[in-house]
Amino acid sequence: MDVKKYLTQQCAVVEQALARYMLPEEGPLANHIKAMRYSLFAGGKRIRPILALAAAEALHAATTPLLPVACALECIHTYSLIHDDLPAMDDDDLRRGKPTCHVVFGEAEAILAGDGLLSFAFELLSHPDALQGISPESRLTMINTIAKAIGPVGMVGGQSLDLAAEGRAIAFEHLRLIHGYKTGALITASVQAGAIFGKGDEQQFAALSRYGAQIGLAFQIVDDLLDVEGNTADLGKTAGADAQRNKATYPAFFGVAKTKVMAKEAVDAAVTALEIFDAKAEPLRALARYIYERNN
Repeated sequence: MDVKKYLTQQCAVVEQALARYMLPEEGPLANHIKAMRYSLFAGGKRIRPILALAAAEALHAATTPLLPVACALECIHTYSLIHDDLPAMDDDDLRRGKPTCHVVFGEAEAILAGDGLLSFAFELLSHPDALQGISPESRLTMINTIAKAIGPVGMVGGQSLDLAAEGRAIAFEHLRLIHGYKTGALITASVQAGAIFGKGDEQQFAALSRYGAQIGLAFQIVDDLLDVEGNTADLGKTAGADAQRNKATYPAFFGVAKTKVMAKEAVDAAVTALEIFDAKAEPLRALARYIYERNN
């Protein structure tokens, strides 16, 4: 399939939903909401919400009722980027080719913009009007799955481990742990959200979870590679930042050539996990290959 066409179409669907659900810049909180919207609408591939929609597609489910959940996933991802870029974290001035939120709005407002997006995500996930097409049981399961993926034993914990490991020699298994928490957990939860919505059985849910874990791994490995081989213009963020901060990465452990092989192996494992699904899962297969081939 033409994965770039699919991504363009699905990205437009997500963008329209985000524009529909996101708070407008008006009233006494206009500047706060402006900071939230600045980062949320700064571009991006919308991979996590698209993965949720594609997982539901693989189970032959209509995806329109899932759009609020997809938007919540993007709000959570954007919050994590805002905080990741802060001076106390990675101290980056560029994200998606634009000045980062704290550069434009100041550090305090950037923190609050991230907090606002995270809180708004759970408002969307629990809003009875927004999620009329999802049963209360499925909604609760999705909320629990996503909350666990982004909390202390997920994305936030991974960021803590990542910061603590800077400038230190760590074992490869520790690096895998960091990547699994910091990047892989939310990607896996995005796929699982689609599986929950699509009412996948135990075997289907397990297969989609394996797929999510493998593409989460591939995504981070490719990120490590792009930091070495990419350039700032293509990446939309500062290239070479990992080496400058003396971060442990796959290329630092194994070199570029072997790291590329490991990324391809993760993608192959993700595609293999989808063997029980029919052609409706083709977007998921194509997305796995796209993650390996991307240049930003």
